[in-house]
Amino acid sequence: MLSARNRELLGLIPSALLVVAGFTAIFIQAQNTAPHASTNFSLNQASSASLTYGALFLGLCLAAHVVIRYAVPHADPYLFPLAAVLASVGIVMVYRINPVLARQQAQWMVLGLVLFGATLLAFRRGTVAVLEHYRYTIAAVGIVMTVLPRLPGIGQQVNGAYLDIHFGSISFQPSELAKIAIVIFLASYLRDNRQLLVTAGRRVLGLTIPPMKHFGPMLIVWGAAMVTLLLTRELGTSLMFFGAFLALLYVATGRLSFPLIGVVLFALGALFLATHVSHVHARVQAWENPFDHTLYNRPVGGSYQLAQSLFAQADGGLLGTGFDQSLLRLPHQHQPILPVPESDTIYAVITNELGLVGAAALLLVYLLFVARGLKTAALARDSFSKLLATGLAFVVAMQVFVIVGGVTRVIPLTGVTMPFVAYGGSSVVMNFVLLALLLLVSDRARRPYERPARR
Repeated sequence: MLSARNRELLGLIPSALLVVAGFTAIFIQAQNTAPHASTNFSLNQASSASLTYGALFLGLCLAAHVVIRYAVPHADPYLFPLAAVLASVGIVMVYRINPVLARQQAQWMVLGLVLFGATLLAFRRGTVAVLEHYRYTIAAVGIVMTVLPRLPGIGQQVNGAYLDIHFGSISFQPSELAKIAIVIFLASYLRDNRQLLVTAGRRVLGLTIPPMKHFGPMLIVWGAAMVTLLLTRELGTSLMFFGAFLALLYVATGRLSFPLIGVVLFALGALFLATHVSHVHARVQAWENPFDHTLYNRPVGGSYQLAQSLFAQADGGLLGTGFDQSLLRLPHQHQPILPVPESDTIYAVITNELGLVGAAALLLVYLLFVARGLKTAALARDSFSKLLATGLAFVVAMQVFVIVGGVTRVIPLTGVTMPFVAYGGSSVVMNFVLLALLLLVSDRARRPYERPARR
């Protein structure tokens, strides 16, 4: 029977094969559109380049695997291979859309793996529970990160929302770091106060209402989510933060009444902002009527992006049009048919070229990743680790829901990126840090029980 680490090693092979197959398909399609090139030479070149990219990707994964084998030998054997599969799909699709961005994505992936290894090595001798001691500092960092994009000089408005900060040619999305910081703080706070939330309170209409002094933190987080929405004008970010809080609150207390109250509060706040904040109102209008010609032709805040993403998904059908077959720009004019395909609407490109089958397979990988994260939480031996793993897994699930729900018109479209797949340096880097924290929790949970030595 294979050990956990050997299973992880074998699980990395499919991700490398996906890179080879994806680049081969892209290069062959490029050859078909270049009639003056030598077919034999181009095919040989395509095979060589594809194998090279696959080998480089596998080499990076193997280096990370060696660190995992050394630092967290008992960790879950499937989390990292699942992340590698998602990253392989992302690097192929971004290259298909824009080779320059794909090279940048690869560089960010290298940096993400470096921080991934550094996180594992930094905590390998102890536990992630040490983060509890710095929860207020971590919370302060998370709050500051959410408002940085509104600072003049470094913040920048894109499509009505404030998401990135810029330092020269380098841009960073602070909410990616803030999501981990807020989860750490909430896990630590609920670990200390969950018993008070469970035992205190009174019954009203069948729901347990805790005293205001214990209910206050919930109102503060709700208010922070609304303030973040007001400052950054981004519904998806605040929804992701608040959704993670409600999940942790339910896991910590087992009381369904708490997340129900939170959903009502968030709905009321979102309704108010959707009717009083112009940018949010425009997003809601585009969501309700994406094919309205007045909204479709509106230069800013219209429904063009959402409508085009729906057209692209419908064009893919069941099996898709094939790699490099979807039309992303108008011929000879180079005007984008599908805006921001490498980030906001990459799921639409995947559905177009791989069809409903390919899109469903991608979502299945995400479901498996979240399931392994929740299993890690179930196996965790201390309350903080259990809540931390739950929050991290749920953040990934919420990100996928927000962006896929937006592109498929389940909810208004937002600028949240698909973890490990969409283009974005800060997203790639921080998702690998998130993965490292899950592996640290998993390693401690799966270690063989050691009896204390007798004196």
